[in-house]
Amino acid sequence: MLVVITYDVSTIDAAGRKRLRKVSKLCQDYGIRVQNSVFECVVDSTKLRQLKYKLVETINEEQDSLRIYRLGDNYQTKVEHIGVKDTFDLEGTLFI
Repeated sequence: MLVVITYDVSTIDAAGRKRLRKVSKLCQDYGIRVQNSVFECVVDSTKLRQLKYKLVETINEEQDSLRIYRLGDNYQTKVEHIGVKDTFDLEGTLFI
């Protein structure tokens, strides 16, 4: 299923900047950054639970915000891209 993860981590102190880097790294381990604090992840329910657990353990719920949108398996008709960033096949092979 396609999951969109967005976050806003307070960076007013060093601890917040460290949390931001950790949240970003966790999301990169599961998906592709599509905007600064927005990731698209194709995961099954087990991977999603793992990622959510790790993210909740990382953020400070009194200072940070985390949103998870489950778009499901038929997401191709639900996502429309307009603009300069190239669109890519989320389930295809990625070359780094």
